[in-house]
Amino acid sequence: MAFTYFFRDKQTLDYAIEQLLPRVSGKSKIKIWDAGCASGQEPYTFAILLAEKMGKFSFKNVEIHATDVDISNQFGELISTGIYPYAELQRIPEDLFLKYFQKHETLTDTFQVIYELRSKVKYKREDLLSFVPTSNDFSLVICKNVLLHQNYEQRIKILEMFYSSLSTGGLLVMEQTQKLPDELSEKFELLAVNAQAYRKI
Repeated sequence: MAFTYFFRDKQTLDYAIEQLLPRVSGKSKIKIWDAGCASGQEPYTFAILLAEKMGKFSFKNVEIHATDVDISNQFGELISTGIYPYAELQRIPEDLFLKYFQKHETLTDTFQVIYELRSKVKYKREDLLSFVPTSNDFSLVICKNVLLHQNYEQRIKILEMFYSSLSTGGLLVMEQTQKLPDELSEKFELLAVNAQAYRKI
């Protein structure tokens, strides 16, 4: 299982939301793709941060497509149920933890993401090396700590797939250590010098 945790790289996720919200204002459907979501900590973190910024009315329009290549489907079960041991939730600020998690009725020291968030995060098994997008017309694609496992040619093909899956002006966010290949410089515009955040040209 991929190593990750709740509220990892919050600064980058906050910046993605800051850039996203003006672009989706008034849209009836806001589609976000978290590619390489592991067991759900990142898409749920993003959902929490987004819900805090948007408010209940606008957040109803959000769809988060969470995908991973996991062949056992254990990630799908974890994400659909949103049940996590309390030990994995220590990094979440207390006010947000109390607001978005509830103690599980039967499992000891275990909490569940509230339904309002679970209903917005949908898991699908997806191999990025198929180079076929899970859907299209995304306002944002998040792909962090995934591309470093691919070779240079594969990264270019995956990023081209992300480009085709984004709506006009859509955003792409990657981990800080993953630079955009020069071959794609005419497809994406860098938005910040301190974050790998791009806008589809």
